[in-house]
Amino acid sequence: MGKSISVYKNKGRGRPKREGGVDPMISTRFPKDTVGAIEAWAVKNNLGRSEAIRRLVVLGLTVRSNAKQPLPAHAARAKELARTAIDKMADTTAPPEVQEQRRRRLTKRPMEFREGRVDQPSKRK
Repeated sequence: MGKSISVYKNKGRGRPKREGGVDPMISTRFPKDTVGAIEAWAVKNNLGRSEAIRRLVVLGLTVRSNAKQPLPAHAARAKELARTAIDKMADTTAPPEVQEQRRRRLTKRPMEFREGRVDQPSKRK
């Protein structure tokens, strides 16, 4: 006589489950130029687009930024050194108020250089 039905293990349907569970799916939209850059990186590294995005995200999360905020004591020292250097080159025939205004403008940094600083917090308007 044959085996009873209860001896056979019910296999279940569909894809087998992973041991750690299923990773959540996250969908996002990228501009065309970003997608092009991702696909170029994927081709260069022999990866599919999804795996390339996963690896790029991991790379972005693990890279440590080198931008540090300067210590207040170092900033004060640098400002003092700048003031003395400016005083040596200053126009001594100008009135003291004008000299102070020029010195303040130079130690505060010219406007062109304030925009591109990554180590300085941006001022909110």
